Amino acid sequence: MHQPTYTGRFAPSPTGPLHMGSLVAAMASYLDAKAHHGQWLVRIEDLDFDRNVKGVDQHILHSLQRCGMQWEGDVTWQSQRQDLYQNALEKLGDQVYACACSRKEIADSRLRMGEPASQIYPGTCRGGLSEGKVPRAWRLRLPRPHHVIHVKDRYCGLQTQDISIEVGDFVLKRADGFWAYQLAVVVDDAAQGITDIVRGADLLDSTARQIYLQEALGLPRVRYLHVPVVNNDAGEKLSKQTGALAFDRGDNDLLHEALIPAAQFLQLPVSSSLTTIDQFWGEATGLWEQRMVDGLGMQR
Repeated sequence: MHQPTYTGRFAPSPTGPLHMGSLVAAMASYLDAKAHHGQWLVRIEDLDFDRNVKGVDQHILHSLQRCGMQWEGDVTWQSQRQDLYQNALEKLGDQVYACACSRKEIADSRLRMGEPASQIYPGTCRGGLSEGKVPRAWRLRLPRPHHVIHVKDRYCGLQTQDISIEVGDFVLKRADGFWAYQLAVVVDDAAQGITDIVRGADLLDSTARQIYLQEALGLPRVRYLHVPVVNNDAGEKLSKQTGALAFDRGDNDLLHEALIPAAQFLQLPVSSSLTTIDQFWGEATGLWEQRMVDGLGMQR
């Protein structure tokens, strides 16, 4: 039986054109929405203003359309929704505190405490800022000494993380006004009525923080499915930082050079003899439904 209501989304950042790794994530989210007879939304996550590339958002939307992935409703841009994030920050009240620590100070503080150097925040400013210090960020105060989050991922299975120990009080907003991904994505997903999040496994580690924020803000919990990421020949995650090339070069055969290989990476044995993109989506959606909706799951 299909879930009565389903709303999924694809949320790319406009820091470069979509590459094969991002196509796999987009395809998985699109197929899951279609197999559930649900809605599929697109949101441009453009809050990292230092890395945004002018015009890339429109290139991304054009590439999705060329691939036959049509979204419902209007596309949203996070840069136009900052009042929502501010309202959420204020709603959290005294769970949020100012922090004056730099990355180096955090690492040095952990070493002084006999802990490995890392960016897990030791709570230096939880009791207030030292005299003469100015805020560099606003952090979320987590329960101590432990707070364990459990999530049953539809692909990766049961995941457990003690966010108090493994993450520490995390940043919601920087002093320069940049909103943290964790807060913005939680607020947007709730505002848009997202019920299911399908994305790459590189974001699996963020899930516990997002669930905690959902609980702290009184927002509904969603279902998660994290698909494997595509790696390059060096074994690195395919990304703009590792030199990933755009899958849509404007005149290439998207069906055979992009869509079919992406589906096969997702273990969907679509026929290589397909001749149209509409045929591709019909076959791929049926295969996804058999594996991921009717309970068979992917083979890892």
